[in-house]
Amino acid sequence: MNNRNVMVQKESLRWRRFSHASYAVFCSLHREVTIGVLGVAMLSSVDAKANNSIDSLAVVSDSVAEQMEQLDALEVTASRVPMTSQEAVRLVSVLDRADIAAAAVHSINDLLDYACGVDVRQRGDMGVQTDISIRGGTFDQITLLLNGVNISSPQTGHLSADFPVSMQEVERVEILEGPAARLFGTSAFSGAINIVTRCDDSTSGNVGVYGGQYGYGGAEASVNYAKKGLRQHLSGAYSRSDGATENSDFAQWKAFYQGAYENEAAKTDWQCGFSQQSFGANTFYSAAYPDQWESTRRLIVSARAESKGRLHLAPSVSWMRNWDHFQLIKDTHTGENFHRTDVYSINLNAWTKWQLGKTSLGAEIRNEGLLSSSLGRPMTNDSVKVWGESDAWYYRRDNRTNIAYYLEHDILLRRWTISLGALLNNNTANEESLAFYPGIDICYRPAEGWKLFASWNKALRMPTFTDLYYKSPTNEGNVGLKAEETSSFNLGAKWRRKGLRAEVSAFYLRGTDMIDWVMYSADDIYHSANFELDNMGAEASATFFFREHFSPECYLNTFRVSYAYITQDRKDDELIYKSNYALEYLRHKFVARLDSKIFKKLNGSVAYRWQEREGGYILYDAEHKSTGKLVDYEPYGIFDLRLSWDDKRFSVYGEANNLFDQEYYDLGNVPQPGLWLKMGINVKIF
Repeated sequence: MNNRNVMVQKESLRWRRFSHASYAVFCSLHREVTIGVLGVAMLSSVDAKANNSIDSLAVVSDSVAEQMEQLDALEVTASRVPMTSQEAVRLVSVLDRADIAAAAVHSINDLLDYACGVDVRQRGDMGVQTDISIRGGTFDQITLLLNGVNISSPQTGHLSADFPVSMQEVERVEILEGPAARLFGTSAFSGAINIVTRCDDSTSGNVGVYGGQYGYGGAEASVNYAKKGLRQHLSGAYSRSDGATENSDFAQWKAFYQGAYENEAAKTDWQCGFSQQSFGANTFYSAAYPDQWESTRRLIVSARAESKGRLHLAPSVSWMRNWDHFQLIKDTHTGENFHRTDVYSINLNAWTKWQLGKTSLGAEIRNEGLLSSSLGRPMTNDSVKVWGESDAWYYRRDNRTNIAYYLEHDILLRRWTISLGALLNNNTANEESLAFYPGIDICYRPAEGWKLFASWNKALRMPTFTDLYYKSPTNEGNVGLKAEETSSFNLGAKWRRKGLRAEVSAFYLRGTDMIDWVMYSADDIYHSANFELDNMGAEASATFFFREHFSPECYLNTFRVSYAYITQDRKDDELIYKSNYALEYLRHKFVARLDSKIFKKLNGSVAYRWQEREGGYILYDAEHKSTGKLVDYEPYGIFDLRLSWDDKRFSVYGEANNLFDQEYYDLGNVPQPGLWLKMGINVKIF
């Protein structure tokens, strides 16, 4: 190593360049090592000379190009063993802290709207209730993780995206497209999204307040404590709005605590999150009922550890409880439902590195329990009182246990990475006693800056409790539903050169016993049913880094553009009048965003999203009566604008969402907000 790249300070070493590979010299040192690293988007948006952003980092390298190489050392969630972005055998999209800071969004759900391969169908404002899907799948077919912990709801995927953290607490979002059952279990049917929160190595405190049209306002605060190997982070947030449309008011509370400790023998981390929201649900589940109302709460607790040495043992435990209270007509008992779900999980993963690569073995026991006033099987003993309600009881219940065994072997060569693995799964609610779901991923690096990908994976998904049991004047579940299964093929390529990054991928997802809610005639209600359905499509994206290509003084930071196309092929001949989810996919989605420094500390971002959805909805008149007319979804384009003045200690910003007041629908008859102006300030207090 060149001596000019090393500085010795009080028994610590500092590298400007490094490798995260296992053979790298710093991996074998038993001393404190600090490394200056900046992420791709951060480098493209931070002025290297001024260095005055509220989230600016202390170390700036000699060139942007050098720092771009450090992205290869970022560990991403794409295998059961730690693997860097350079080694990763599948394409993983990462939205980092700079992407989040520059986006004109106030929720994780809104942020995902600008990931091209992700379909975000919003019912309420600011992500109050959001259905998130990947590659033409449904909202029940993805796994949502919080710091690697599965937080998907077995009651319904409608509630899975109730995140207990605010946008300011998110370090990055990792998006893995395609089946990932041998990584995350049965619910990772068409992909997975991992929310990674901040838990920094320095002590700090931040507060923020914000507000806008339609009575929108809120505040958030966080404190981070770090000393030696211990890190702790605590945050809280509150937001509310009168609603931009009729009966769409909401109030949200979020609280989150995260801790981590690491020494020479092991590393551990733990988290506890709580969220609560109540909201007007105007036509959310049926346009015939405009006065619907819902309240949800969520508690998440988890702990993980990993030993160091030749054999790595990584046990983890988690518990998640969801409460759901729904009224078909607000402030009445009409169509009122109460639900409570508990999910307990115990997981043990073990891996080791040897001459032929990295091998991991794992097992997980996941128990999903339900208490409900309407879902599940009738209780044979006494009913259970609903906590906090004077005269409400759970009369029904259900319970199922999933036992999964994982095996994966990764071969890491100079130009190749090959990952082979399988999931062996047993669910007490599945007819098959033991099911086998294998997969193989291959990555080839033919030259510097190039990565080629190919993969084949199988996966399954169990029906949610709502799919099985829900019954209302407009819906009827099916206790005879079979588990969904898929066999998916993926191809992709990634190219990187100075100032430019490009990615392209294609997929074919062959589905068996796919689940959807469908109507068979115009005067029918929705039924949950199985049918055969294949999804196929392609995606392409490019990012231009102006400062890397021209100079660090360039006022333009980055320009990103991406496009996704999906089509479907039904294999059965049964006539379906209308699908509510699976057949209402995004055929086209186009996203573009430009980030720039306008003047001194004034930064700006403009984003455009255009999409065209298949399917349609039954039109209702002003009296909330069905016209019997099926209306196609209209394509639409949305502009968002953000301006911010970023100083070392504070940031003041203003945003305009849906800048040109476009009228549009994401789902059914639920109107989305028009132009919405917001502003706020974040202050670093220490």
